[in-house]
Amino acid sequence: MSQVPALGPRGEGWVLLQLAVLGLIGLAGLFLSTPEPDSWSSVGSVAGTVLLLAGAALGLAGISGLQGGDALTAVPRPRDEASLVETGAYSLVRHPIYGALILGSIGWALLRGSPAALAATALLFVVLDLKRRREELMLLERYPGYAAYRTRTRRFIPWIW
Repeated sequence: MSQVPALGPRGEGWVLLQLAVLGLIGLAGLFLSTPEPDSWSSVGSVAGTVLLLAGAALGLAGISGLQGGDALTAVPRPRDEASLVETGAYSLVRHPIYGALILGSIGWALLRGSPAALAATALLFVVLDLKRRREELMLLERYPGYAAYRTRTRRFIPWIW
C-alpha cells in the first residue's frame, strides 16, 4: 500500500507514537526550559499563548466538524460509518486536529522557553506527517472525491501548509 508502515491493522501504533511524542513535548516544556532574557520571555510568552489558543481553536473546530463524532477516530483508518467531511475547518485543512497539535506544541515550547520541547515538536511534525500519508492512502481508497479535495485543501495549517 505504501512505504509508510501501517503500525497495526487500523494504525494503532501511530497513535501510541503520537502520544509518546506529545508526552515528551510536555515533559520537556516542564523540565527542560531555559531561562531567557526578559525581552525574549515576553515575546515567547505572547507568541506561545497565541499559538496555543490558535491550536485549541483549530482542534475544537476540527472535532466539532466531524458530524457528531461519526468520523472522529485517533487511528488512521476511517470508521466504516464515516463520510468525507469538507466543510468547516475541513474546508481550510485536511487534518485540522493534527495542525492543532503542531500549533499547540510550538506554543507550549515558546511559552516555556524550551528548545527541547521545540525539537520534540519537530519530531511530532514528522510523526503526524507520516501518519497523514498512511491515512490519506486509506481515504483515497474509501472516498472517490478525496483526490480532488486533497488537491485544493492544505494539509495541517490554514493558508500555510
